[in-house]
Amino acid sequence: MRSDVVKKGAPAAPNRSLLYALGYTREELERPLIGVVCSYNEIVPGHMNLDKIAEAVKAGVRAAGGTPVEFPAIAVCDGIAMGHVGMKYSLVTRDLIADSTEAMAMAHQFDGLVMIPNCDKNVPGLLMAAARVNIPTIFVSGGPMLAGTMNDGRRTCLSHMFEAVGAYYAGKLDEEGLEEYENNACPTCGSCSGMYTANSMNCLTEAIGMGLQGNGTIPAVWSARLRLAKHAGMQIMDLVEKNIRPRDIMTEAAFHNAETVDMALGCSTNTMLHLPAIAHECGIELSFDMANEISARTPNLCHLAPAGDTYMEDLERAGGVYAVMAELAQAGLLDTGTLTCTGRTVAENLEGVVNRNEEIIRSLDNPYSRTGGIAVLKGNLAPDGCVVKQSAVAPEMMVHEGPARVFDSEDDAIRAIYDGKIVAGDVVVIRYEGPKGGPGMREMLNPTSAIAGMGLDKDVALITDGRFSGATRGASIGHVSPEAASGGTIGLVEEGDLIAIDIPNHSITLKVDDILDDIIFVICPNENPDGRTYNTRRNDNGFDLNRDASNQTQNETTNLVQVINDWNPVVFAELHGYMTEFLVEPCTPPHEPNLEYDLLVKNFALGSEAFGTAALGPTSATREEHPDTLYWSYYMPLRDDYDPSTMHWSAWDDLCTNYGPSYAMLNCGSLGYTIETPYNNEAPTD
Repeated sequence: MRSDVVKKGAPAAPNRSLLYALGYTREELERPLIGVVCSYNEIVPGHMNLDKIAEAVKAGVRAAGGTPVEFPAIAVCDGIAMGHVGMKYSLVTRDLIADSTEAMAMAHQFDGLVMIPNCDKNVPGLLMAAARVNIPTIFVSGGPMLAGTMNDGRRTCLSHMFEAVGAYYAGKLDEEGLEEYENNACPTCGSCSGMYTANSMNCLTEAIGMGLQGNGTIPAVWSARLRLAKHAGMQIMDLVEKNIRPRDIMTEAAFHNAETVDMALGCSTNTMLHLPAIAHECGIELSFDMANEISARTPNLCHLAPAGDTYMEDLERAGGVYAVMAELAQAGLLDTGTLTCTGRTVAENLEGVVNRNEEIIRSLDNPYSRTGGIAVLKGNLAPDGCVVKQSAVAPEMMVHEGPARVFDSEDDAIRAIYDGKIVAGDVVVIRYEGPKGGPGMREMLNPTSAIAGMGLDKDVALITDGRFSGATRGASIGHVSPEAASGGTIGLVEEGDLIAIDIPNHSITLKVDDILDDIIFVICPNENPDGRTYNTRRNDNGFDLNRDASNQTQNETTNLVQVINDWNPVVFAELHGYMTEFLVEPCTPPHEPNLEYDLLVKNFALGSEAFGTAALGPTSATREEHPDTLYWSYYMPLRDDYDPSTMHWSAWDDLCTNYGPSYAMLNCGSLGYTIETPYNNEAPTD
């Protein structure tokens, strides 16, 4: 056994003495040691029952001949963390959970693990840990919450609660009505009752093969959940005996199965963050673009809240995740030969499974839509892509064009929404909320729910480089990449710019004629960290390269200066956001331009201790005399010890040929333009 290193032989005597101090007997130590990773706490409703689940798991482990050893994992309630600085801490807990669980499992050499998660980051974090440690592991979640019931008999849930706040600010709901939602939206323990992120990930854990049937859907308050936990405790012993490990189960085919089930269920857009992260730990890279390929062939079969008025308990009664998988398998959309934690294949698990309610799980010939629940959009506003839960978008908003209403934080946006400043037709843009810009990539249920609660979800779109809760509905487009803080186009959007959204055709476009799609933001250290291409847009002063992530004025230090301080490169780009054009005649080395010097310090942020910027070029009068001639510019560090004679020129013909006269910046290295700098002994060439 793996645990023998801490249990057997004279060298392990000190280890055994400490295990005896914990009260374990010699007989218990002769059995496999099973780590029971329990995320119980008293602040997350989805975790308040996990102590009961853990006791049931341990009973199952003992019944099957193992020795359970419980240890904790942290968990954040995203609902409670929503709308304030706490949400900046939520997403990062996924990696904290993965790291700490890996550390515990490796330090104590368990023979197997039973993971007991329930809410958002806890599930993917533990799946990541399972992949890293790669010892026999099984999952059993705490189960979903039951739907609430309003005084008039209507069913309700947490997403309705958030939308009620928007209705209150719109004058559509009074305080008494708001309080009724408070008292009824979340009636039991468990992960919130819709197909939000927690339930999405628990269902996909089942689909990928790491959880038993019912893991994602049996309600937290049903006794069947305790029985499931006992069976999970028993099954881990079989996995240990057969040495079936997470990477045997979580194969590339299994991830594609999970993505397919994701599309059919209409899961949270956060799965587009979590599945690739889990796959990465398995040595598998999931392509962002593959989402549209899978969606194109996968019908959307379920409309659970927030997309519709059905809930997790309804899905369980209809047959659960296995019933959805059975529908998909009929059409050959799943690889049913993949191994699961049952020790059997998907095909074997699905034998005899039926769809018990085609109103909850639609058949393949009567889907909600012929394509899946999630779409990836691309365009000049999101060159690397962005994500929308298209199954929760009103038909009226599948194609939309409207003016941008630009906000540099979620807080600014929510104030404007509550103040009634957002009107039908608007496209709300919330930026600097990505992983870097936030930091932390906050989940934004408040603004989307406010828009929906005010009755604008069929008229207003929302775009962000942050992310959305699984409880979000409407044309809410998140994960815009590159984010504003990394120089993405979203940082260049101005108030009133037209934005066109075409979800069926997977496009998102900033409709302005001054975007220069291939301008290169040039960073030339000895090793370029990312080689990223950034977009710019022309304005009256030159080129606006990037907005200030700190809401500073346009002549103050920006995040680009922070990059300079971090990397200490020679930077050939404007340090703040305005690049003035200069005129030169096309030339070949070693031509030395006979130009006037014009130090345009006023147009640049000189906040870096290491670098200032000087620009060599003609005067504005010269530019006016030759308006049609190629413009270009170069910059050099303002340092007392800098020797201009070390600057070399080449490849201007390439500049003209490849970029044309409208492009004023070039990638120095790729075009053969080299700079020798006194800060190191090597020229920072490409």
